Amino acid sequence: MKTWVKNPLAIWTGNELSAPDGLLIEDCLIKELVVGTPSSYDQVFDASNLVILPGLINCHHHFYQTLTRALPIAANLKLFPWLQSLYPIWANLTHDAIKASSELAIAELLLSGCTTVSDHHYVFSDQLTDSIDIQIQAAKKLGIRAVLCRGSMSLGESSGGLPPDSIIQTEDQILRDSERLLNQYHDQAEQGAMVQIALAPCSPFSVTPSLMSNTAELAATHGARLHTHLAETEDENRFCEDTFNMRPLDYLESRGWLHQNTWLAHGIHFNDQEINRLGSAGTGICHCPTSNMILGSGTCRSLELEAAGSPVGLGVDGSASNDGSNLMQEARQALLLARLYYGADRMTVDHSLRWLSTGGARLLGRTDIGQIAPAMQADLALFSLDDLRFSGAADPLTALIMCGAHTAEHVMVAGTWRVLNQQLVDTDLSQIKANHQRAATSLLSSVQS
Repeated sequence: MKTWVKNPLAIWTGNELSAPDGLLIEDCLIKELVVGTPSSYDQVFDASNLVILPGLINCHHHFYQTLTRALPIAANLKLFPWLQSLYPIWANLTHDAIKASSELAIAELLLSGCTTVSDHHYVFSDQLTDSIDIQIQAAKKLGIRAVLCRGSMSLGESSGGLPPDSIIQTEDQILRDSERLLNQYHDQAEQGAMVQIALAPCSPFSVTPSLMSNTAELAATHGARLHTHLAETEDENRFCEDTFNMRPLDYLESRGWLHQNTWLAHGIHFNDQEINRLGSAGTGICHCPTSNMILGSGTCRSLELEAAGSPVGLGVDGSASNDGSNLMQEARQALLLARLYYGADRMTVDHSLRWLSTGGARLLGRTDIGQIAPAMQADLALFSLDDLRFSGAADPLTALIMCGAHTAEHVMVAGTWRVLNQQLVDTDLSQIKANHQRAATSLLSSVQS
């Protein structure tokens, strides 16, 4: 089946190519950037009032945290006390809660134009061992492309870590389950992978050094990527200096993590020398501006990191430290926060568009997504400019970011429409919301009782 996506208002390809008359989609791929009329096509999709972007790529999230949004006990805390107030609640997660939160977060992301998501789940217990499997089922059900990070915590309070002992696992448990997931689900195909597994010890203050090293070796054996939180706060820097007698990046390098197959969440508190080392290694940074602002963690030096050679992408982060899972809104936040830090003349709309797509693809080690070009995956986000907020806008692409686009009109993943007319295709959103609200209520009730 060949679909001509015809006469868009504007296209941002993520490269030097242009497509004034639209795109030709064949099966799951972009076949042609059309000038004039394609030589053959089976159907036409009229995009005359739409702006087309490559499908947006979310590089860091915690689906389960949608269940604990806007909680008063955590609303006005910095990262460490914020986590300590929420760990006892998250310790009561159930299979139903993981399913409900995953489906809701994915639905929210799809509706914002996201076609690829990376989630970092690190809360496991004896009663909750197959969370990643549940997330994979949710991703397949809603048709999104997913990189699921098998997170872990092995350093509990009794051993000097931050999380309570009730939600840590042994190193053996973690590595065995990580290998199971890699063997069962990880798709190493260079084109079109829908599900991939990454290995993601949570943070320096919640895992042991030996787990960091052994995880890196396991990931290398299976051709998988590595992910963790790093340099998010000054408290974390002090923890590493006090516990390991080194700064977070030195600790990361000592564990065999400083290379191009690693991407880090936040990456705020790096000095100039560390930024150059990250760039030389090709280690990527997922910038999470809203979360950083809500927790008061600081400002990521995104432009310096990118200039040094680090891939930079965007993440909505957990919906308890953002209270939303809208990736398009995150692009505007990234623009505004960087302008406050660097000035209006240095941070451009193109930076935000790049981090939403091509930067995110580099971060996840993908060469088949994040751009609109022949032979790339047909992952597209199409936005209408009919809202009042866009009236009078001179440039469609600038308007998406500056005027605050937040809901995609249509979204295509691997050549299949997953959102049409701002509605999920073949998915009962009201049921997803009802299931999620019930799970959130139940989770909080279990703690209060």
